[in-house]
Amino acid sequence: MRIAWRTVGEIVGRFVRRERDDIGDSLQDLRRIGVDEISYRKHHQYITTVVGHDRGIVVWAAKGKNAETLKSFFEAIGPERAAKTEAVTIDMSGAYIKAVKESVPNATLIFDRFHVQRLVHDALDEVRRDEVRSASADEKACLRKTRWPRQKRPWDLSGLETAKLADLEEQNRPIYRAYLLKESLAAILDGRQINVAARKLDGGLDWARESELPAFVRVSGTIGKHREGILAYVRTRLNNGRVEGLNGKARVITRRAFGFHSASSLIAMLFLCCGGIETHPFHIAPHWTR
Repeated sequence: MRIAWRTVGEIVGRFVRRERDDIGDSLQDLRRIGVDEISYRKHHQYITTVVGHDRGIVVWAAKGKNAETLKSFFEAIGPERAAKTEAVTIDMSGAYIKAVKESVPNATLIFDRFHVQRLVHDALDEVRRDEVRSASADEKACLRKTRWPRQKRPWDLSGLETAKLADLEEQNRPIYRAYLLKESLAAILDGRQINVAARKLDGGLDWARESELPAFVRVSGTIGKHREGILAYVRTRLNNGRVEGLNGKARVITRRAFGFHSASSLIAMLFLCCGGIETHPFHIAPHWTR
């Protein structure tokens, strides 16, 4: 349409401000929220987004991803509404943890299941790499094409993959032990009884510490440090799945709006597409259809 991207961003920004004023305060009645960051400008800069779990929309966003950025959200909603926050789902970012604990100390802090399991999957990959580096040629041949089966859940395995994992127990005990540790954590997070999950998690952490696998010894320390927030997921079943889903849309928006060089324009686009705004554009029919 022969207009600059900056002009598009300003138009979207004005429209979003007007529509958000019309639909009322989206920060009202927030009880359960999810927090995450989105990278833009070739991953050199970030914005923090806050999603309301109950409405499933982006309710707030700002440039940055540190503790002060998230604290500004709780300042925006005010102390009275912040005190009503019941649960906050986040990844294990130290900055976000600090902001939540200082701003809403009575809220339940819940660590996202995906990020917890990612720690264990990465540890499993690290064990595999260490073993492959020190393996002989014959041992490397036995380990070939076993990486992805180890990352899958048992019911997603094909017959061939199941056979490969069965052989792995004899071929490489450290990798097989790492695989069992990964599966034990997933089984704990699948559970619904908090007391059983707590007991099994403590047992799993002891097993990881005694496994003689450096990667899992480190992971056991991280999970032990965040034990309560991980068990809070078992109790509430809240995770950042909805937040990650909206962030997936946000990444499409960032690619589509590659000409936006300011965080404010990108945030306006997020609110337009993921903020609960209903648009009703009108179109004037071309003269040849009249």
